[in-house]
Formats: sequence, structure tokens, C-alpha cells
Amino acid sequence: MKKILLLTALSLATSSFSAEKKIVRGVDRFQLVYKLLLPKLEKEGALWIPLARNDPYQKIEPITIESAIPWQKTRDAKYHNELLVLKPGPDDSGKRITIRYQVERTEKKPHTEVGDPKQYLKADKLVPLSPRFIPFASKATENLSDDFARGKALYHHVLGRMRYDKSGKGWGRGDALYACDARTGNCTDFHAYFIALCRAINIPARFAIGFTIPADRDTGVISGYHCWAEFHADAKWVPVDISEADKHPELANYYFGHHPANRLEISRGRDIMPEPAPKTGAFNYFFGPHLEVNGETVPLKATFEFKRLLLKR
Repeated sequence: MKKILLLTALSLATSSFSAEKKIVRGVDRFQLVYKLLLPKLEKEGALWIPLARNDPYQKIEPITIESAIPWQKTRDAKYHNELLVLKPGPDDSGKRITIRYQVERTEKKPHTEVGDPKQYLKADKLVPLSPRFIPFASKATENLSDDFARGKALYHHVLGRMRYDKSGKGWGRGDALYACDARTGNCTDFHAYFIALCRAINIPARFAIGFTIPADRDTGVISGYHCWAEFHADAKWVPVDISEADKHPELANYYFGHHPANRLEISRGRDIMPEPAPKTGAFNYFFGPHLEVNGETVPLKATFEFKRLLLKR
């Protein structure tokens, strides 16, 4: 019996240590360098680059923009995301644009926020208000009346129904109907499905995208984006990260109600339409950058590097 208890305690300690190597609680401070290399251009194009912004949970100072190409700042009208707009031409081929962020980020818990949450009940192109979602949402939340409890039930429904898997075609677009049927995908798909379920039973829910800063090292390259969600209940926004909970089951309880400090939000919302507008239409989600020439998307190379900084005393 003592041996079983000892092994259980050791297992819990190991699990706790493993979990803490994946997240930063409290406050994190880091520099992030976002570099773009322009391809060869035959004609003038239009380039949109998202900019992370300050909010109560991320303090950014300073933001340094290094570009030989003139730029202007603007926002999208719906979500007020900040972005840069540039007009590179043939003479700008091969030029580099570098954005440096210095960030102090605080762990996010359920929080209040100014604004009408009902705007997040509306459909997005790939997160429709489809009757397809109603039976799943209704069954998962049966006999529950409190929105916090219903949101938690939907969190566990998605966690039990879906599996993180980037094989095949169709994943990665944040297509809620695809995710419902395929039951696999990446973070965009997990959270598109969750948001669709919430909205199906009149719970406001929203999407955000950015970076996860590795917790187990203090410098290096970030391979790409990560996204997450929040739902509204009891006059608060409740953070969730279901795809990370699927990848790290020991953190499943944590990722309901928390976003760790080691991340940076770049933009919020779906179907983002900046001004001036891209000829290819609204951005499905805006992690960017987005380059157009003659109304067609041109591939653009971007790299992301980070360095953890000492917390200010």
C-alpha cells in the first residue's frame, strides 16, 4: 500500500513538473522579432502586416519597425486590430522588414471588459450559425442553465470529441463544420467548433491568434502561430485553450479558465477587413503578413524569434 501511495505521489509530482515546463504562470517578459523578406516583384503590390497591441494583459513597449519602405498604421473597423499597410514595388524586391516587440504579458483568467459581448453571437464565414451544431450543444449542456457551466460542458465535449491531428486536407482553416465532421484538426479547428457550439446556444464566444512563447527555453525560433478562444458568462470573458488541453492532458483543467503568460496576442476575430481592403477579400484570420500583386496573393517568407527577458523589479 505504501509503495502504491509513493508511486502515485511521484507520478503526480512528475506530472506537475512536466506541466510547469509548458506554461508560465503569473507574468512573463520577452522580446519577439518578426522578420519579413520580400520576394522579387514585377509590379507594385499591397502588403498588410498585423501589429500586436496593448491591452490589460499585454504591455508592449516599445514596438520598433525597421523598414525602408514607407508604411502607415490603420485598424480594421470591426475588431479594431492594428496593422501596417505598405506599397512595395519592383525596387523593393529582396528588402527586409523587421518588427521588434518588447512584451510584458500577464496570465489571463476570467475577466471583465468594456463592450457589448452580443457582437460575438454573429456568424463568421467558416463559423456559421448552422442548425448542425444545435443537437451537439444541447446534448452536451443538458440540464444546465448557468452559462459558465454550459461553457465548461462544451469545453469538455470538444476535448472528448476532437483529436489534434494535422494530416489530410481541410484542417487549419478554422472551419467549424469541417471540425464537427472530421473530429480532427489544429487549434483553429478546435476553437472554431467550440465557438460555433457556444453561439448555437446563445453564448457569446470569440477567437484570437498569436504566438506561444516556449516555456522550457529562453531563446530560439517560433515555428508558427497559435490560437485560442474565450466565451462570455456571468459578465466575464472566460479563456479556454482546448487544442493545448488535448496535446497536454495534464493541463486540461488549467486550460479551462486560463491563458498562460507565455503568449502574445496578434489579432482578434475572424473575417477581418482592413482599410484599404484586400482585393482577395477579408482575412479568414489575421496572423499575416499578406501580400497582393494584381489582386492575387503572393507567398511571403516570415520568421519569428524570441528571447526571454528578466522581469522588472
